Amino acid sequence: MQEKREEDLQQALNKVSEVGIDEVGKGAIFGPVFSAVVALTEENKIILKQFGVTDSKKLTPNKRKLLLPKILLLSSDYGIGQSSAKEIDKLGIRVATELSMIRALKKLKQTPSELMIDGPLLLRPWKGIQKNIVSGDSKFISIASASIVAKVSRDNLMERLAKKYSEYLIFKNKGYGTREHLSLIKKNGITKLHRKSFLKKSNLI
Repeated sequence: MQEKREEDLQQALNKVSEVGIDEVGKGAIFGPVFSAVVALTEENKIILKQFGVTDSKKLTPNKRKLLLPKILLLSSDYGIGQSSAKEIDKLGIRVATELSMIRALKKLKQTPSELMIDGPLLLRPWKGIQKNIVSGDSKFISIASASIVAKVSRDNLMERLAKKYSEYLIFKNKGYGTREHLSLIKKNGITKLHRKSFLKKSNLI
């Protein structure tokens, strides 16, 4: 009987209990928006929490990079999706972000029975059960894990693009509209990876 209880407990711990999704780069003026989805068992949620997984914004870039392989190893399933600057300009940021999330979800081996989404906005194209959690990346390990995967994946891309677009100091601003970045656009003009719809609002084009 004791063995059966232990077996049941182990099965419960090994069952996927949480699937979280998050995006990063929504407010940037350069490059794509990224989304990541991570599925975790109860057991692996506990392990990742002990490793220090929390909202990616509260972690140093180095800590996020160290946590990434652990998350990928301990996730039952994960997916990464992105939507380009061109798609953002054409569709608007909300639709483009949803598109990046759907692309991430399509990479999962199994459709989640319930999806936990960071923030107040519904993922409108998703027909399954979904829950919106404001500040979800500091409340749920699956969303925190997704935020780290999305952030490190996008930062890695920005580091590669920084070499090609060195005059915009992308390695420093990560594509966000810092005062320095905006002044460099005034000086050097815009690239095909700048979000024209965002720059119109800043009266830069």
